[in-house]
Amino acid sequence: MAPRLKQLSDQTIVITGASSGIGRTIAEMAAQRGARVVLASRNETALLDVVATIRAQGGEAFHVKADVTNADDVDRIAQEAIDRFGGFDTWVNDAGTAVYGKNADIPLHEKRHVFDVNFWGVVHGCRSALKHLRVRGGAIVNIGSVASDLSQPLLGIYSASKHAVKGYTESLRLELEEEGASVSISLIKPSSINTPFIAHARIRMATEPEYAPPVYSPELVAEAVLHCAQRPTREVTVGGAGRLLTIFSALAPTLTDIYQNRIELRQMESDTPSDRHDNFDEVDRSLLYGRMGPSKRKVFRRSAYTSAVLSDAFRAGAVVVGVVLVASWIKRFMYR
Repeated sequence: MAPRLKQLSDQTIVITGASSGIGRTIAEMAAQRGARVVLASRNETALLDVVATIRAQGGEAFHVKADVTNADDVDRIAQEAIDRFGGFDTWVNDAGTAVYGKNADIPLHEKRHVFDVNFWGVVHGCRSALKHLRVRGGAIVNIGSVASDLSQPLLGIYSASKHAVKGYTESLRLELEEEGASVSISLIKPSSINTPFIAHARIRMATEPEYAPPVYSPELVAEAVLHCAQRPTREVTVGGAGRLLTIFSALAPTLTDIYQNRIELRQMESDTPSDRHDNFDEVDRSLLYGRMGPSKRKVFRRSAYTSAVLSDAFRAGAVVVGVVLVASWIKRFMYR
């Protein structure tokens, strides 16, 4: 059964990692378009701030303090959404964290924590969401990364966790399609996005990290997520630069390695000494963040590539091209 998704104004959307950055942006934009939103995070102080902002603008929002590394906590998010709004239509797995540094310098318990949040948080979220959506129908949107396709220097364990998210998402999609479940599974792969991601991360470097350019606005990611909430979409890379780099890597992996080592690695390092608090494994309620991060680079608020991918014309054209190529291949096979 092909998933039949509702318009945003008729939806209840659950968002993990909703206290700042991409998650907060998704929540605020969804509420502005009429959706009821259920926000989850470890930081209740920050969640209350997001909920207050949404309600002040006339939106409907409710928060649940929860840790996505705990399966029971994630089940409670789903149950609170059901109790409060009678159910939910889209579940967004956005919670994430990272450690910046060379793989050999990162303690094992920090590597495990990255996987607990980034991978197991997605597994827990999908498990809890499907208990409800298998009956009701709807969408699950997992936030991966360009690092799901191409590992990043200084973000080795983060890249590994996002590779795992991609693998799990694709396998789950196949299984749901085979059983005929009316549930859409989407993977969003952001490029460099100016959010408080670095501020939350654990830094195992002498200096603060910086986002490799070009850097995009979190609103672009939110647009992609809200598109997937309304129309079944396999995956979306946010930011044309990220897509170009993954294509280049497939075509010329050695040259890509040279680029990443000689250029990208340097772009990810700043001159600012690293000496600060973070929200990596313990919540610091004094640290409240909005949508945007501290990047000093130019932030692009538009991506021609992402806009094209999300357009109906582009998707229709891609289908036509695919049909023509398959037909051409069949013709050559039959008459050779």
